[in-house]
Amino acid sequence: MRGYTDCTMSTYYIIMSCMAVMAVIVFVALFYFKAGYGYLSTSNWGPKIGNKTAWVLMEAPAFLFLLYYTVRFALSGADTGNSKVVLYIMAGLYLLHYFQRSFIFPLLMRGKSKMPIAIMLMGLVFNTLNAYLIGGWLYSEAPAGMYGINWLWSPQFITGVIVFFAGMIINLHSDHVIRNLRKPGDTKHYIPRKGLYRYVTSANYFGEFTEWTGYAILTWSPAGLLFAIWTFANLGPRAKSLTEKYESEFGDEYRKLNKKHLIPFIW
Repeated sequence: MRGYTDCTMSTYYIIMSCMAVMAVIVFVALFYFKAGYGYLSTSNWGPKIGNKTAWVLMEAPAFLFLLYYTVRFALSGADTGNSKVVLYIMAGLYLLHYFQRSFIFPLLMRGKSKMPIAIMLMGLVFNTLNAYLIGGWLYSEAPAGMYGINWLWSPQFITGVIVFFAGMIINLHSDHVIRNLRKPGDTKHYIPRKGLYRYVTSANYFGEFTEWTGYAILTWSPAGLLFAIWTFANLGPRAKSLTEKYESEFGDEYRKLNKKHLIPFIW
C-alpha cells in the first residue's frame, strides 16, 4: 500500500471520471433548476433545517475526511517517494479553507435562514468524495518524486499559493460585506456594492473559484483541476441566477450597475 487508501488505482480514476461527468451535468442542470437556499430560497426543495447546522453538516466532512487521511498516512509510515513536508503543506491549505468554512463561517451567520436538507446532503456527498480525491492524489496517486522539497519554490507552487490566498482574502471580505448589509432585525434586501461587488454579482463565489484555481495550480494535479472545474460548475450558474434575482427585485437600479455574474469584466 503506497498511501492511505485501500482502493485500487482503477477505482480512484473511475470515481474521478464519474465526478468529471457529473460536473458537466450539474453545470447544465443548474441553469434550469435553481439551488433554493440563501437569496434564492424557495419551498420547492422539501424540508429544511437551520442554516448554521446545515453548513456544518455539509462542509465538515471535507475537513474531517482529509484530516483523517492525513493522520492515517502519517501514522502508517508509508513512503510515496514524495516529500511529506510538501504533502502536509498542500493538505494544510485545503484544511485551512474548510476549517474556516465548517466551523467559523457558520458561527458568523446572521438571521434565521434555512437550507433544504436535500441540498445539504448533496453538498455533504460532494465534499466527502472531493476529500477522497484530494487525499488519494496526495497520499497515493501522485507520481513518486513529483513533490520533492524543491516543489516549494517551483513556479507552479509559488503562483498557486499567491492565487489561493488572493482568492481566500476576496472570499472572506466578500462574506463580510454580505453579512453587514443589514442591521440586526432588518429583513430587507440590499445591493452589495463594496469590494469586488462593484464588478460582479457574486464576489464571494469569485473568491472561492479563485482559491481552488490556485489550489489546482499549486498541486498541478488532476484532482485539483477537477475541484476547480466543479467549483465553477456549481457556482457559475448560481451566480447567473443571483444576477437575475437582483434584476427582478431591483430592476434598472441593478442593471445600470453593469455587473458581471462571477468573473470581473468577463462573465
